[in-house]
Amino acid sequence: MTEGDFRIVGEAGDGESVVECVSRVRPDVVLLDVDMPRSSPVQTATRLQAVSPGTAVIVLTMYDEPQLVKDMLQVGISGYLHKGISRRDLIAAIHSAANGQQQVTMSVSRDTMVSVGSNSSGLLSEREQEVLSLVAVAMSNRQIAMRLSITEGTVKRHLRNIFGKLGAESRMDAVNKNKAVVADRYHRRA
Repeated sequence: MTEGDFRIVGEAGDGESVVECVSRVRPDVVLLDVDMPRSSPVQTATRLQAVSPGTAVIVLTMYDEPQLVKDMLQVGISGYLHKGISRRDLIAAIHSAANGQQQVTMSVSRDTMVSVGSNSSGLLSEREQEVLSLVAVAMSNRQIAMRLSITEGTVKRHLRNIFGKLGAESRMDAVNKNKAVVADRYHRRA
């Protein structure tokens, strides 16, 4: 991958090597292949966080297994992406992670998101709230992408995550369910 603002500072072929490389080089972002030899993905990500807390970890995988997604999220990864992700979406995820954004970029099925219960409190991230507020005023995915300076694929991923978190079936269902969650939270505080 050649991008003007990216520079590859190291490569590793197994879990032990990647931890050693990251501890020495301290990159902004690590792309971690779940299938690396001599590697437990969760343990490797945990060790990476320990040796270089400022390094964002993006997992690349062919697996959409709810327990693995949940375990990786608990470790604090910045992204969980299917290896079939588009180049544009991968670059957007790397930029997001490198810029220290607190959102997690996900590329998993709706069923996995529901199973993971990635946000058991029902709260949406700030970016998901932005996307949903634009959905509420009838903007298309393309319009939302342009407004937020993200790709349409990222908008779709946010919507999948929102649907999973809220158990929504459609865009308007998500808007209505989010209003109900916010209203319920408000009434509990009052």
